[in-house]
Amino acid sequence: MGLEDIRARLAKAERAAGRAPGSVTLIAVSKVQPLERVEAVLEEGQRIFGENKVQEAAGKWPTFRERFAGVELHLIGPLQSNKSRQAVELFDAIHSLDRLRLARRLADHAQERGGCPDLFVQVNTGEEAQKAGVLPTEADAFVAECRGMDLPVRGLMCIPPVEETPSLHFALLAKIAARNGLLGLSMGMSDDFEQAVALGATHVRVGSAIFGARSYS
Repeated sequence: MGLEDIRARLAKAERAAGRAPGSVTLIAVSKVQPLERVEAVLEEGQRIFGENKVQEAAGKWPTFRERFAGVELHLIGPLQSNKSRQAVELFDAIHSLDRLRLARRLADHAQERGGCPDLFVQVNTGEEAQKAGVLPTEADAFVAECRGMDLPVRGLMCIPPVEETPSLHFALLAKIAARNGLLGLSMGMSDDFEQAVALGATHVRVGSAIFGARSYS
C-alpha cells in the first residue's frame, strides 16, 4: 500500500473520529525489513519507527540516525531483562513493560542515566496464556507500582487476540487508561488501526501495509 496511502487513511480516520489532525502518531514497524525498504521510507520523511528486538535495532539504527535527523525509535516487542540497559540507551519509548522485574531494572537504569524512555504498560486484554502483558484486573496496581518507582509511564499498549473483534479490546484498554489518568494508547495495526483511532489510539503500529510483506531470510 505504501506510506502515503497509510498517512491518508490515518488522516481520514482522525477526521471521522473528530480528532485533531496529526493527533495520532504513526509508528512504522520496520522489524525484519530489508535496509533498502527502511531507507526508502526514511527518504519519504517518516521518522518514527518500531522494532521488536533490541539486537536487530542496534545493528540497524545507529547508521540511519547518523544520516537522518530526528529519528525516534520505539520498542514494541518483548524486552528481556538482560537487554534492558541496552534498550534504554537505544529507544525513545518502550511499549512492552509487562512485569515488575523489568520495571525495577528500568528504574535502576533511569537513576544511573538520569532519564528513561517513555513507557507503555502492555496489557494482555485477551488474557491469553501465550502472550505477554499484565492482566486487565492487575493493570491498576501495576501502574501504581511503576509510578512509585518514578518511571515515566505514558500509556498502555495491547495486541488483541487474532480471532476476536479488536474494538472490544481497544475499548477495554481505553477504559483502563482513563481510570489511571494515562493519555497514551498504543493500539491498532495494519488491519484495524482505523478502529483504534475511533476509540482513542494515540499511537498506531503499521508495518506490512507500509513496507510490504516481511522478509525473514
